[in-house]
Amino acid sequence: MFAAVAAPAQASYAGVDLEADWFAFARRFLHPSGRILDTGNGHVSHSEGQGYALLAAVRAHDQRSFDQILNWTVEALRRPDDSLLAWRWRPGTDVPVNDMNNATDGDIFVAWALAIAGDKWRVPRYRARATQMARDILRRCVTQVGRRAVLLPGAYGFRNEQRVVLNLSYYTLPALRALSFLAPDPAWRRVETDFLPIIREARFGQWGLPPDWLELPASGEGQGVPARGWPGRFSFDAVRIPLNLCWSGLHQKAAVTAARRFWLGQPHGVMPAWVDLQTGTQAPFAAPSGMRAVARLAEAAQRGRGQGSDMPRVEEASDYYAAALTLLSRIAWHDLSLGLSSTENGDTTRRAG
Repeated sequence: MFAAVAAPAQASYAGVDLEADWFAFARRFLHPSGRILDTGNGHVSHSEGQGYALLAAVRAHDQRSFDQILNWTVEALRRPDDSLLAWRWRPGTDVPVNDMNNATDGDIFVAWALAIAGDKWRVPRYRARATQMARDILRRCVTQVGRRAVLLPGAYGFRNEQRVVLNLSYYTLPALRALSFLAPDPAWRRVETDFLPIIREARFGQWGLPPDWLELPASGEGQGVPARGWPGRFSFDAVRIPLNLCWSGLHQKAAVTAARRFWLGQPHGVMPAWVDLQTGTQAPFAAPSGMRAVARLAEAAQRGRGQGSDMPRVEEASDYYAAALTLLSRIAWHDLSLGLSSTENGDTTRRAG
């Protein structure tokens, strides 16, 4: 734990306090250098975690931590030919960055956070960097598969002559919409529009769930299937799909309903961490608190209301990823005004920052 992080005055929004959530996360996972520690994965750092932390810091009005995280991210994960970020940094190694490929979800979150920060704190360099990252995401990570524009998980390694591999949890639509204002291009709209039939079709197994990784025929002809080379599961990646759909106001989509039915349909009310979409085999261990946070968000979003006190708390998480899922779910809860009964200073408008 890193107790040096000091919290400013906090404001509570119907049981979801973004400042308290951020500082609970930062005390455990923010290293003094500015990197976020993935405690469940050898204390590596990656662009995903840096992006999540930047978003949470700006939403919590913590510019000091934001700059600390951003400075490490830009210095340690920079790539030579664009503004995107190397996806992973490994401590205790001679070459901490041994793979210069990016992770598109991390880049999206970093750019989104920079865009918010540029407007909130009136720092032109934040917005300039966000704009360049948005352009490079379009240039490097958006491609055409048949008639569909798709978002590649990284600039390299996910497309060949036979197939294109996607991770549908990388489609954080509120972020993509924000980036479309920074770097206007019709491709942003096509990515979102073409995502909707893909996620509608990508439902497998008894519960009709999306897989962590999906492959499409490179020709664009035919439907996707769970990607070869990865376990065909609804698991730690795909759980972010209902989170992202709810966050973007698409909580009535079939993928959200299917996930809720799966979670609610378990004996004794114990959510498993994953399910194999071919065999139906379920994880022999329970879903961590972060997955339960997504489930609570999905339930409240579909019902149109909920109690923030029912959401798992960041402090309950056993490791980085569980805490990150909880943090994001609570930010989405706040943005959707779920269960909002009173707000700071009587302001009933939805907060964007």
